[in-house]
Amino acid sequence: MLKIRKLLARQGYRYLLIGGSVYLLELTVIFVAQQLGASAVVAVSLSFWIGLCVSFLLQKLITFGDKRTHRKLLIPQLAAFSLLVLFNFFFTISVAKVLSDTLPATVTRTIALAMTTTWNFYLYKTRIFKTDESPIY
Repeated sequence: MLKIRKLLARQGYRYLLIGGSVYLLELTVIFVAQQLGASAVVAVSLSFWIGLCVSFLLQKLITFGDKRTHRKLLIPQLAAFSLLVLFNFFFTISVAKVLSDTLPATVTRTIALAMTTTWNFYLYKTRIFKTDESPIY
């Protein structure tokens, strides 16, 4: 139990735990959407947006402990996040489209997610959710 607490005290582990949980949620959404007749691209798109909303809230509040909501910080934070979201979305859909003939949707989403996870953590930590006295955004 003490080892788990020590791990959860580290930002990187919280980031991966939340990310892993959201990943499982996204895979579930893809599976259900495809069972209901959605194409691979539609299923991945749907899973992306659902996962994104859940992940943003959990990463902001839990991983990075950023509970700031005043306007001067929240508006630039939301703008930076929105740009990252758009980039990640188009990147994810591009990966799904390029690989959809050869790989299942869950695999294409996993590939895109592995790539975006790395740059998201860096940008969340150093730009978007930076909580020191001189945030960079």
